[in-house]
Amino acid sequence: MAEERLQKILSRLGVASRRKAEELIVAGKVQVNGKTIVELGSKADPEVDDIRVVGMNIRPPRQQFYILLHKPKNCVTTTHDPQGRETVMDFLKGFKERVYPIGRLDYGSEGALLLTNDGDFANAILSAKSHVTKIYEAKVTGYLTAEQEEQFRTGVPLHGRRTAPAGLKLIRRAENPWYEVTLIEGRTNQIRIMFKYFGVMVEKLRRTQIGFLKLGTLEPTDWRFLTPQEVHRFKKTLKLPTT
Repeated sequence: MAEERLQKILSRLGVASRRKAEELIVAGKVQVNGKTIVELGSKADPEVDDIRVVGMNIRPPRQQFYILLHKPKNCVTTTHDPQGRETVMDFLKGFKERVYPIGRLDYGSEGALLLTNDGDFANAILSAKSHVTKIYEAKVTGYLTAEQEEQFRTGVPLHGRRTAPAGLKLIRRAENPWYEVTLIEGRTNQIRIMFKYFGVMVEKLRRTQIGFLKLGTLEPTDWRFLTPQEVHRFKKTLKLPTT
């Protein structure tokens, strides 16, 4: 395998995002063949070189895994939580290989979450350029007016930057109605903040679909492997090698 920039290797192997990997390198926490690397242009070959992050050896996975989990409420979407809270990794009972979540779902939200050890796949899913849609169902404390619905769809201010165009559809009328929301971005607490902008609070939030992949009948905490056909379809959409 040809040499690659270290930050790309760490990102591809799921150690950290490209930006976080750069921070690890500059901080002197990455070693190649026993030598601490602090220059961002440095390269290595993960098949040949001994690459370590904070002393831990990083090796390419022997097999790539793609998992769909129904994340329950009240757990964190990380591989480890310093506060000792339950994480999504606690539900992969019997699965011994190292995988990590693609993106996040809020602590109080539930629904479809992908996990993998394929860094290229994870980065492509998360990339804004890929435009992978994510569909949610939100139970809220009140109705939006027609004008507010249109503003929701075109974008609202969020931390100094307007949200990307979104889909919005009322799917269940009740004292506390349900809306279906379609996003092509995933900023922190985005849907909750968008509704709050109009004075409406989100009571429940569930992600039901990532791209073409639906949550289906998976119950909270249950998971399954993606089929080869689903992996192939994702990779074809993301313009990744399908071999």
